[in-house]
Amino acid sequence: MLVRIGIGLAFVTAAAALLAFGDNYVLRLATTVAMYATLAVAWNIVGGFSGYPSFATAAFFGLGAYAGGLASVAGAPIVGAWIGAGLITAVFATLLGFAILHLRGHYFAIGSLVVADVLREVTNSWVSLTGGGMGLNVPLLGGSTGTQAKIFFVAMALVAVVAVLVSLWIDRSRLGVALRCIEQNEDAAQVIGVDTRRAKVAGFAVSSLLTGIAGAIYASWVSYIDPSDVFDISLSVKPIIMALLGGVGTLAGPVIGAFAFLGLEELIWRNSLEFHAGFLGILVVLLVLFLPGGLGALRGKGAVSWILGRFGRSRK
Repeated sequence: MLVRIGIGLAFVTAAAALLAFGDNYVLRLATTVAMYATLAVAWNIVGGFSGYPSFATAAFFGLGAYAGGLASVAGAPIVGAWIGAGLITAVFATLLGFAILHLRGHYFAIGSLVVADVLREVTNSWVSLTGGGMGLNVPLLGGSTGTQAKIFFVAMALVAVVAVLVSLWIDRSRLGVALRCIEQNEDAAQVIGVDTRRAKVAGFAVSSLLTGIAGAIYASWVSYIDPSDVFDISLSVKPIIMALLGGVGTLAGPVIGAFAFLGLEELIWRNSLEFHAGFLGILVVLLVLFLPGGLGALRGKGAVSWILGRFGRSRK
């Protein structure tokens, strides 16, 4: 309990320091890492707790972005637009879950992957509503750029905190127990009376709710969205990498992975845009082969001990 209180106080202190002293660049990085943490934690509810390899994050993020953007264009209050976008995304995910969550393994992965492509094509074709390939201009907030940067940082950070709290609640609830049973052995879970379909759909819906709200905030933050941006397949891959970095199925892992991923993105990939997709693929392979437990696997043994244990001090 004391550790959690300490972490909470440290977070509040860091956020207050960013608001007081951070420039627009630092606030942009902080907002981005909060968004990444939200997406990773949301994905972990499905991919980590239940073991279902979902690639639907881009679909939920894009749907939330367009739902929130269109609501703002129609004159809805900005916070109401964000929450409404999350609810619309959750309803869509619930219907989608009943349609595809009977699939398992790579069949489910492929089924969830194509959803973003379908929504992208619908958005491109529905020009009268979405603007099609020309994109959608989302109304700007009033105030200076510095004020706007602080507002969106606070909004995205609050969503990230809510995502972590929801993940913690799920992990300790009957839903969390059901999802963990599904991850271990879904057939055995059904035998002992777990309503696996209901649990999977509920987890899918909660995950999409958080992702949709993050997408809506993103749309207001950047003030312009287009289908190729918000339905980008990388938005489905990045949360998986973050969860792998920190530890799939853990509570803190996705958040740790979000910070680590943003560091890699800023230090390496920003300077090697043409190899961005290649780096993502290589990183996934390395994580799966050599660090399946994420960075949390290094805890208690140290990086040097882990390396020696993995590769041996010398070859005999």
